[in-house]
Amino acid sequence: MDRLPQEVALQILSRLPLLSLVQSKSVCRAWRTFIQDQLLVNKHFKRMVENDPSFILQIMGHCIQNQLYFGDLSSDPNDENVMMIAKKLTIPPLLSFHLVSSCNGLLLLSAPHPSFELCIYNPFTRDYVELPKRSHPAGVLGFGFDPTTKKYKVVEISYKRTTHLYFRRRVVRFGMRPASQTAASSVEVHILTVSSNTWRNLGRFPFRFVLQKSQVLVSGKLHWRATTNLIMSFDLASEQFKEVPRPDFIASNRRIHELVVLRGCLSAVSFDDDNEELEIWVMKEYDVKESWVKQFSIGAYVPKLLQPNYQCHSSNDPRFHSRKKWIQVLCLLKSGGLLLQYRNKALVVYDPHCRTFQDVEVPCEEIPRCLTTVVHVASLNWIDT
Repeated sequence: MDRLPQEVALQILSRLPLLSLVQSKSVCRAWRTFIQDQLLVNKHFKRMVENDPSFILQIMGHCIQNQLYFGDLSSDPNDENVMMIAKKLTIPPLLSFHLVSSCNGLLLLSAPHPSFELCIYNPFTRDYVELPKRSHPAGVLGFGFDPTTKKYKVVEISYKRTTHLYFRRRVVRFGMRPASQTAASSVEVHILTVSSNTWRNLGRFPFRFVLQKSQVLVSGKLHWRATTNLIMSFDLASEQFKEVPRPDFIASNRRIHELVVLRGCLSAVSFDDDNEELEIWVMKEYDVKESWVKQFSIGAYVPKLLQPNYQCHSSNDPRFHSRKKWIQVLCLLKSGGLLLQYRNKALVVYDPHCRTFQDVEVPCEEIPRCLTTVVHVASLNWIDT
């Protein structure tokens, strides 16, 4: 390897599977230094992005607690099902944690630990960093990379309940009526640059956000759906909020169910109560209202894992499992199929051309009680602290 030109060595190593790269770091000190070079890390990551995404699964069951798996989809043309090839990952030294999001191969984990509450973890290099404790209430989290400063940032929108006392002027028999209480919430935004030790308060914000099941990071901006059905973005560089133009269906009785990233494009999943179909609208050109197009419609389906005759069901009514709000859109595959998750338990691939559904088999020790799935591009990335 030492005799090869650097560019040739980069081309060879950037094509290796990530696990092979990690193992190659142990060959010698020179190899370790070369494999950790940011030029190779970036080149390898770019190749990984061009392929079908991989996934990090957090599976919790009656006997399984906080186990992480790295998953890739594999399909057999002679079989109606799709298999998730899953590899058990080494978890950080934490008694318990919750998988929040993924960015550039790094995981943001929430952990009830005496000295910290959040940490960032690379499940392949097994490196992790503890983030400073926050003095504000826990809230809606976002994790992303600022391309201008090359720094990772964690954003949190928290809701602080405040109680207002007021006296009514009405006089009762034994004097003034006791004070009444009303509860309200003030919305505050805090941000942490990961290389820093201090959370910064960006002030109050006039909107409440809906908790996202998956992170929506597009064009260096985090996105959330507000309770008013607005789409709001947060620019990680300028640290400013901005309203993103919505699709035209907002004018009808349809509403946004969730936001998702499909092949790098901001997308909105919508439904109405009178229609069984989910619609997915894709913004082909970011921040251009006219570029929104309705690209997918998904009908009702009940995965085998949730059908009444399956051994692990919580209701005998199939309609309970097919309710639209229990469906999460995860990603768009290179085949054109959509990966969906039902009730945090079952994974399904939907073919929009044939309008067919294929259940995904997830191998694990027991039937999942709860399944958290995030789209993940594995890498050797790490954070300079």
